[in-house]
Amino acid sequence: MRVGIVGATGAVGRELVDVLGRRAFPVTSLRLFASARSAGTKTKTPFGEIAIEAFSDEAVRDLDIALLAVSGDFAKAHAPAMVAAGVTVIDNSSAFRLQDDVPLVVPEVNAAAIGGARLIANPNCTTAILVVALEPLRQAFGLKRVIVSTYQAASGAGAEGMAELERETRRVLVEGVKPEHDVFRWPLAFNVIPQIDAFQPNGYTREEMKVVWESRKIMGVADLPISCTAVRIPTMRVHAEAVTIETERPVTPEAAREVLRRAAGVKVVDDPAQGLYPMPINATGQDDVEAGRIRANPVFGDRGLDFFLCGDQLLKGAALNAVQIAERLPAVARKAA
Repeated sequence: MRVGIVGATGAVGRELVDVLGRRAFPVTSLRLFASARSAGTKTKTPFGEIAIEAFSDEAVRDLDIALLAVSGDFAKAHAPAMVAAGVTVIDNSSAFRLQDDVPLVVPEVNAAAIGGARLIANPNCTTAILVVALEPLRQAFGLKRVIVSTYQAASGAGAEGMAELERETRRVLVEGVKPEHDVFRWPLAFNVIPQIDAFQPNGYTREEMKVVWESRKIMGVADLPISCTAVRIPTMRVHAEAVTIETERPVTPEAAREVLRRAAGVKVVDDPAQGLYPMPINATGQDDVEAGRIRANPVFGDRGLDFFLCGDQLLKGAALNAVQIAERLPAVARKAA
């Protein structure tokens, strides 16, 4: 397959290159696109040394697959022309996620939604990490409502966010000064920020509402009550989520653990007596979403469950999920067979 990555120099773009190589994706040629200022720069990849190209609509017309790691505005401006030229586009931005005619896909949950689509949306990173664990529980026990609080790493703001956290943490520790901020609304070093994205009229942020809207679409439950509080924390990568669910049928922690052990893309890490539970330090660089602290929630009686998730935002939350979508495209599946 002739594959292109648009936004190849960003944090997600770099992960896309690595994931394609690690999963032995059938790449005939790999082309890397970024802004004009990066053009000509050579970078080592699992497919050899490749020179970065300046993006243009004409330059990407002969690709089979384009993986976009760009802003929503950029995707809206250029993805339709790419699709019209015959390119299959997998977009990491929020531009098309809620369009009825664009599938929003987490392959472990709704791979069949891809069908013959030439434009497929990759979900919000927090949503992808949540639904890969939520859907098997929904299938086993039903869902009446979901309450989730997220603890989101600097990687959610890209390479710039990670660099700012590292720089300002160093300044506080070495120079003894107060941290500053540019990427985030407030300093993130030695702080937590209970705001990600802009506030909406209902008092929730857009990031929080993305979890609501996208989870419903992916799981095919349009009226599922979901409440989310999204918090930025001073970790480098991996998003954590504390989840409470009320189920339609009785659930026990033991039964939930067994369901999650069998679930694709989930790793149960749940032995609190031995200090084993999901943590960003262990989930970093891991493909699977870690699930633990699985326990009965007394508020909802025998239909309540609490659990804790950790998932690498740059992998399952972005690059890995995009490549998994590409692996399920009909043309790729035929080549693999």
